Amino acid sequence: MNFLQHKTILIVSPQDWGKMFLSKHHYAMELAKAGNQVYFLNPPTTSSSLKSGEVAVDESMLHKNLFMIRHRLYFPYSIKFRSLTLFHWLMKKQVKAIVSKIGGKVDIIWSFDIGHLYPFKFFPSQSIKVFHPVDEPLTKEAIMAATGADIIFSVTREILSKYQSFDARKEFINHGVSKEFIDRLISARQQPKNSGQILVGYAGNLLRPDMDRATLVKIVRENPQLQFHFFGSYQSKDANIGGTDDTESQTFIKNLQEQSHVYLHGALGQEDLSVAFGKMDAFLVCYDINKDQSKGTNYHKLMEYIATGKVVIANNITTYSSEPDLIQMTLERNNNEKLPALFKKVIEHLPEYNSDEKTKKRVEFAQANIYPKQVERIDEVLSTLRTNA
Repeated sequence: MNFLQHKTILIVSPQDWGKMFLSKHHYAMELAKAGNQVYFLNPPTTSSSLKSGEVAVDESMLHKNLFMIRHRLYFPYSIKFRSLTLFHWLMKKQVKAIVSKIGGKVDIIWSFDIGHLYPFKFFPSQSIKVFHPVDEPLTKEAIMAATGADIIFSVTREILSKYQSFDARKEFINHGVSKEFIDRLISARQQPKNSGQILVGYAGNLLRPDMDRATLVKIVRENPQLQFHFFGSYQSKDANIGGTDDTESQTFIKNLQEQSHVYLHGALGQEDLSVAFGKMDAFLVCYDINKDQSKGTNYHKLMEYIATGKVVIANNITTYSSEPDLIQMTLERNNNEKLPALFKKVIEHLPEYNSDEKTKKRVEFAQANIYPKQVERIDEVLSTLRTNA
């Protein structure tokens, strides 16, 4: 790399730092490992641990060169929903305080924020503005959040197409997987399984309302001979990436807990998660595309699933529609009615779907998309961008 080194980088995230890692958390780690000074900006908090308007940089580093920023607004967040213009006028002072807290000079503003909380124009003019939406932009504010960006990266071409009206360069960069995750998977695969049963894994926040819960419960109930292992938050106190702990969510969790062949592990750290993934025989993805924030285009968890080499059974996902050996998915875009039957078919022929040839292809695909390689690809684009500026 020749550009993404020795820079001060501010990662603007719509999700807090926590046990569950998404793209923004992984990029923060990789950029810090590359020798950059990286600050991870959590969304505004209402915690009384901070005074009104206070910005705090945690003294204990998340990793070498990686710091977390917490901040509390000096005005009600609800103003955003009544008057975005007024919200932004007030945010200008907040952004100034954030930049000042990290020394006043920021080489790169790297924003994953499609909520349009922090307009790029409030950051130093000399900073490179990177906009990196990884979720489907469903509102006017999500589109306008790209205003002022020098370049737009995204994990789907569908998302990039939504920003065609902006002059910024646009580049597809798939979701990645950490090299350490793959290394731990290799070690985990060498350990004997504790059970002779087929183990099916599902990772993600179980409080997300865009899951196809009815279909998921149907699959679980129709396959009592399997073990289903769920990794991810199922209580709001453990969810750093959102979710709704309402009556419907509680009923869904209860339905899972009542099944003797279901195991809810909660949110695991990356090390424990990779070890657990290495023991799985298959993985399941089950979202309602009509509710899904990604609209069935791509999901972060897929690359970690694929890295295990094991078969993935899923609802329709456009990014992988031309990769039948990577993911077994339904053809229908508007419903998951055939997903339970597809699941049964794959499980019944599991040795074929987990053949050495297919396993090798999946692992090689994941290794080609580890986060260091994604950062190298982005580095090349940013180097060109700066050269042509």
